[in-house]
Amino acid sequence: MSIRLRDAWGGQLGELRHEPVAKRVRARLAGGTVVDSNRAVLVWEPRRVVPTYAVPVEDIAAQLVASAADPVKETGAAVGFAVPDVTDLPVLDPRIPFGVRSIAGQSVEIRVPGSGRSALGFRPSDEDLSGYVILDFAGFDRWLEEDDEIISHPHDPFHRIDIRTSSRHVQVMLGGEVLADTVRPLLLFETMLPVRYYIPRDDVTAALEPSRTTTYCAYKGEAAYWSVRVGGDIVADLIWHYENPLLDAQPVRGHLAFFDEKTDLVIDGTPRPRPITPWS
Repeated sequence: MSIRLRDAWGGQLGELRHEPVAKRVRARLAGGTVVDSNRAVLVWEPRRVVPTYAVPVEDIAAQLVASAADPVKETGAAVGFAVPDVTDLPVLDPRIPFGVRSIAGQSVEIRVPGSGRSALGFRPSDEDLSGYVILDFAGFDRWLEEDDEIISHPHDPFHRIDIRTSSRHVQVMLGGEVLADTVRPLLLFETMLPVRYYIPRDDVTAALEPSRTTTYCAYKGEAAYWSVRVGGDIVADLIWHYENPLLDAQPVRGHLAFFDEKTDLVIDGTPRPRPITPWS
């Protein structure tokens, strides 16, 4: 019997997972390099959908101090977000803080002497990760894989994006109002996520309002947002775009994408159901 790969992936989501990487990994904090490792592993704690780095204690050039914080914060069903096409478990996406734990171990602080700066870490009790410290990606100032900077979180070797030109007729509507209409979208396919339709700016007819919101994607870069005026009301942060996308996402420059979790999408005359994701 054939196995659908996303079912296999979803079936492992409740487990602690790790994967060695061949890259040299460095992290900077308070003006200095405090992590420098050729032995890093990617770690996905149970229900986490993006990985973080763990390195041997010996590859950390800073003080490791046991934290007074509770080392285990059990994540119950009330914590997390639904992705029903992948798993019945509520997933922990990057918005869930690093300090939320679902495995046993010891919380630590990684302190840079004389700077007053520190980052969080976690020493798991799991024997396969003995001697390793899981690192809070967001707690460091800068991360490098080899000599290239990375943002948001480490790249997952089993996750990718593909961007394809298309002539599909895409209409985006909300409350009966047409917000965009195009026959020249770019389709962005990303592992385990819905297809995203990036629409040329000239084909977006919605009344846009500027937003100060920004988010970061490890694969696409820094996203800026627009709110939309619909029927006299403002729908906040309904559209995102990348002014300076990372290399793999360069084609979407000058295009806008709508949250189809919150809009009505019609593709070639056929309405599409709204997907259920952490952004629903």
